[in-house]
Amino acid sequence: MEEAIAMNGGDGPNSYTQNSKFQEQGSDRAKALLSNSIQEFLDIQESLQVFSVADLGCSVGPNTFSCVQTITKAVQLKYKAHSLKLEVPEFHVFFNDNVTNDFNTLFKALPVHRHYMAAGVPGSFYGRLFPKASMNFIHSSYSLHWLTKVPEEVVKEESPAWNKGRITYVLSSCEVVKAFTSQFLSDMEAFFSARSLEMERCGLMALLIPCRPEGTLPSDSIFCQFFECLSGALKDLVKEGLVTEALVDSFNLPIYIPDASELKKAITSNKHLELLKMEEVYFPPMLTSPEDVLACSRHVRAAMEGILCNHFGSQIMDQLFEKYSEKLEEFSKMPHFIRVKNLENLFVLVKRNDLV
Repeated sequence: MEEAIAMNGGDGPNSYTQNSKFQEQGSDRAKALLSNSIQEFLDIQESLQVFSVADLGCSVGPNTFSCVQTITKAVQLKYKAHSLKLEVPEFHVFFNDNVTNDFNTLFKALPVHRHYMAAGVPGSFYGRLFPKASMNFIHSSYSLHWLTKVPEEVVKEESPAWNKGRITYVLSSCEVVKAFTSQFLSDMEAFFSARSLEMERCGLMALLIPCRPEGTLPSDSIFCQFFECLSGALKDLVKEGLVTEALVDSFNLPIYIPDASELKKAITSNKHLELLKMEEVYFPPMLTSPEDVLACSRHVRAAMEGILCNHFGSQIMDQLFEKYSEKLEEFSKMPHFIRVKNLENLFVLVKRNDLV
């Protein structure tokens, strides 16, 4: 069964609204790539009345609004550069996330002076969301590392891929890694299949995805190492009798961090899509002070608390993230982390080709 993941809603201290600076930093680094890609590759349609944009995995803001502003402004500039007499189409922006997303908080935060009409589209982006050939531009950032589900075999005790005592695959057996990789590729096939139907001919799609360096092992993903620190925190709670070992053994995060070749394979296997651009986007990891550690812990809590509460219950969350902050501080002093100069992300631009 597909898991409906949602970031923490509202605007409280543990909300995604207050704890998404990490994603904002990555999106800001990719802003020029996004804008320049529109200038270079967007096809002008002189008779177009409405330009439809979708942001998939929008959460509750504010980053989604910044991305949409970048897209619509770049499209306006492209139309005006094409011809001063050409009328810029109206913009219709669709904000998509899972049905459990806090859309109330999202729409309360809509920019007052926006130059587009807005609509919410609840549902998983791994399936169809829009009519055929209806979307001119699709965008998604920091969403596609979430899988539709944890591979079933990693939580079965009798399975060779049982991932006992861990909540990610980064330090696990080859069987576990293979199960997560297979789930990612299956999900990507579904994602790109749905988008290839929804994009109009020559429509564009821009994606920003956390990744690991090409040709590296899963254990080289610093993103997943951050999450793996949660394993240590949970094990401490087991020792203190607050959580059972069996409950930890039955939990895995539905997350996969790919390398560029895995993502490229998923895109190029769809005959309706053309990969136009794939560029790395870097920014330095920040765990150099107690304030950085606390900020990282709160970011992870804003993203993970919902799925953790569903499995372990809300009563242990404060203790869990206190332990998690301690594990992060320990990790920040390890040689493996100290050698990391930048966190890696991939900016990907895809075009719907003319094939029927």
